[in-house]
Amino acid sequence: MIKSMTGYGRSQQIIDGREITVEIKSVNHRYFEFSARVPRAYGYLEEKLKTHIQNKVSRGKVDVGVTVFNIEGKDAQIEVNHSIATGYVDALRKANETIGLTDDLALSQLIKLPDIFNVVKTTEDEEIIWNLVKTVAEEALDNFVSMRETEGQKMKEDIKSRLSYISELVGKVETRSPLVTEAYRERLYNKISEILNDKKIDEQRILTEAAIFSEKTAVDEETVRLKSHIQQFTVLLDSTEAVGRKLDFLIQEFNRESNTIGSKAQDVEITRIVVELKSEIEKIREQIQNIE
Repeated sequence: MIKSMTGYGRSQQIIDGREITVEIKSVNHRYFEFSARVPRAYGYLEEKLKTHIQNKVSRGKVDVGVTVFNIEGKDAQIEVNHSIATGYVDALRKANETIGLTDDLALSQLIKLPDIFNVVKTTEDEEIIWNLVKTVAEEALDNFVSMRETEGQKMKEDIKSRLSYISELVGKVETRSPLVTEAYRERLYNKISEILNDKKIDEQRILTEAAIFSEKTAVDEETVRLKSHIQQFTVLLDSTEAVGRKLDFLIQEFNRESNTIGSKAQDVEITRIVVELKSEIEKIREQIQNIE
């Protein structure tokens, strides 16, 4: 299925006392490029997320954001730093003896002093955390892929419409090309008749010159290859695999054949058709830059 490389997916769930949010977004890129923003304590999640997402995404610049909030506060313990607290008390009481102030130290005053408390993070099982995050990531990834598929379907329909028009233009070139040779033969005959002033004309020579002209301007091979490329392109659009790179290669072949037709055809009408042909090819090329 054709997928756009642009997508967005988000999921937020409360699991096992934790509020976990995973956000995935991507833009087009020639290869798969991954970056993640995860809490410092969960740095090990980055590589796991990359591997997990790469199973469903082959191309694009993917950015993932993860937040983990422990609603029940189980991930930390508050401890009193007894040595710091004792140090404050001793220092203040010595100052009191020197200055002669009233000793009115109270617990409410001590807790305002810096470093009295230590916040100790509890050790969490990495595999348990990963499984929780993966559950949320899978939902976000499903939303992300769904958006890419929806955008891809729209692109596919538009490209198929343009391919149909390109096929029509190629048909016009095929119809017009033989007429160009015939028109050249007639011009040549009239020109020679004018020069020889009704003297006997070498019909064979005219036919030979027309054949040489036809060989130089013939675009049969190019139109046949273009029709083959159109057929291959259509097959790839219906493929279930990632085909962005293959489509990119094929569209270059489209350009090559159309350029050759333009350089060979010594006819205003065919030149006009080629200009229109190249315009449609360029519109398709712009679209496939964003196909996975």
